[in-house]
Amino acid sequence: MKTQTVDFGTIMGSKRNKAVVENVAQAIFTVCASFAILAVASITLYMIISGTPAIFKVGLKEILFGTAWEPTAAQPRYGILYVILTSIVGTALAILIGVPVGILTAVFLAEVADKRVAKIVKPAVELLAGIPSVIYGLLGIYLINPLMYKLELLIFADSETHQFTGGANLLSAVLVLAVMILPTVINISETSIRAVHPGIKAASLALGASHVQTIFKSILPAAKSGIVTAVVLGVGRAIGEAMAITLVSGSSVNMPLPFNSVRFLTTAIVSEMSYSEGTHRQMLFTIGLVLFVFIMVINIVLNGILKKGAQADE
Repeated sequence: MKTQTVDFGTIMGSKRNKAVVENVAQAIFTVCASFAILAVASITLYMIISGTPAIFKVGLKEILFGTAWEPTAAQPRYGILYVILTSIVGTALAILIGVPVGILTAVFLAEVADKRVAKIVKPAVELLAGIPSVIYGLLGIYLINPLMYKLELLIFADSETHQFTGGANLLSAVLVLAVMILPTVINISETSIRAVHPGIKAASLALGASHVQTIFKSILPAAKSGIVTAVVLGVGRAIGEAMAITLVSGSSVNMPLPFNSVRFLTTAIVSEMSYSEGTHRQMLFTIGLVLFVFIMVINIVLNGILKKGAQADE
């Protein structure tokens, strides 16, 4: 009977090699994470440095609560209250329209659709994600704006005070934004739904629940974390969009009413940056700072809601 000898030197050398590889990998991961943190810190610092000078010149109260935006007038005025309200209202309406449609589409793809149908719908959704935003804007001009103008003519036919927008108004912008956030919401929500453990679905069905009840009472709550992430990213897409909204919203500073030509925070920067100077240019950076803070607050609030929901489930 042959005895096998153990080469402890080889074993120890192998362990040392694994330790070196793990240390190198850990160092690479740390460097990558540090770059991400550094990028966020750098952007935050740059926005604060660039956005605060106008606050001291104009005054925070005038900027946030003023309703007149007249940067080139003899007596310049830099109120962005209507612009802020437009971004809030427009984003909220786009989310109210886009998120339910996106989640239900994700449920359809993950739980309901036949494989042949899913093979058609899935590439169509992915194609939506690859379409440039300017194309959405052009489609909005030629498809949505004319429809909104006809509706506007119908509603305000006898009005003597309404300023007709030709269809370039808040409603057009909301519809375009709602379509643009669909790919993000659908793809992430579908992935989250498919990641739910099969035992959850099996247990629900075994207890006598129908397929629809299982989806809404068991699967969607289990996928809540991923769905909230999809909503957060969708909100970020809606708030940060500029080009498409510039084309379909009319880009005028007005109260955010459905048939008013409006201006979002992003479009305010894009439409005037090319010719601005002095305090006017500094104010555009201040608008960027407001937009940055706005997005950060929304992310913090939504993540806080998600954490409270996770703690409640525990």
